[in-house]
Amino acid sequence: MSPGKAERAGFSRRVVEWQLVHGRHHLPWQNTRDPYRVWLSEVMLQQTQVSTVIDYFSRFVTRLPDVRALAAAELDEIMGLWSGLGYYSRARNLHRCATEVVRVWGGEFPRSATALESLPGIGRSTAAAIASLCFSEPVAILDANVRRVLTRVLGFDADLALQANQHALWNAATQLLPGPDQAQLMPRYTQGMMDLGATVCLARQPVCASCPVQSQCVAYREGATHRYPVRSRTLRRSAQSLWLLWAQTPGDAVWLRKRPAPGVWAGLHCLPWFESREALAEQVPAQYRVALEDQDPFKHVLTHKDLYLHTVRVQLPGTAMEQREGQWFDADQWPRLGLPAPVRRVLLQA
Repeated sequence: MSPGKAERAGFSRRVVEWQLVHGRHHLPWQNTRDPYRVWLSEVMLQQTQVSTVIDYFSRFVTRLPDVRALAAAELDEIMGLWSGLGYYSRARNLHRCATEVVRVWGGEFPRSATALESLPGIGRSTAAAIASLCFSEPVAILDANVRRVLTRVLGFDADLALQANQHALWNAATQLLPGPDQAQLMPRYTQGMMDLGATVCLARQPVCASCPVQSQCVAYREGATHRYPVRSRTLRRSAQSLWLLWAQTPGDAVWLRKRPAPGVWAGLHCLPWFESREALAEQVPAQYRVALEDQDPFKHVLTHKDLYLHTVRVQLPGTAMEQREGQWFDADQWPRLGLPAPVRRVLLQA
């Protein structure tokens, strides 16, 4: 459903005026036109809550303050800074993207959404966010929060599991942008759309009384905000049990193995894992198997899979793991590595 002319004219103005007074202004990646910081925050915020991202963002930019520093950093250091945020392909793509910005673009981010989208790990909505927030380009974003706002306001009830319907919503979002003579409003409009979705037009219990576009909202008039957006396709969850070998030396060094790519936790250092306890025991020299200690199992939730993790602890001499894949890391080394969140949690119990 496309917005009418009057609807287009009033929508962007209301969003801009609302953001100026009621929007968020305190987040560490706001109030800047630095594309490095905007890009980093956009990538971190994918599938991750703002409250979680704030500390990670601050640590990241303190250690790697610009795109050249990120491009020059070792991937292990980047994974260490990212450790615990999940979706680790984002961190690998950050490094690839920074390297290309330095190599191809001379360390300066391109200024158009089209060029930004050509970089590794930058999709259409992220490219538009950078271009509009930093360079005032009139391009629409369509992340999950903004998608919810627009489908409710427009009464857009087409199934977004279909690409054609996604394309139609992009077109509608573009029609609602400030006019071509109002490019200076783009940063505040884009931020306003993000803020509306994050603080007012919530997935559950939206605060409609505080919404600046309530009078235009089809879902509000229908009393059916819960119906939007429409997406028929759902992903099936699966479950997997894994046994983790927690081997330590008397000096508290830990044996870790780097996970291959692609796969779960690709590129991270991890306790060696196995499909069964028997397979785990076979990797420990026979004379030490009697010392294996089973820890309480626990569940770790990934996006589309539940992992049931069984940690088995053992103390070994440093020579016991010779000829096996992995290496020992001292107690002052492993905390700086990129580790999956549940592995870090296990090791901190020691």
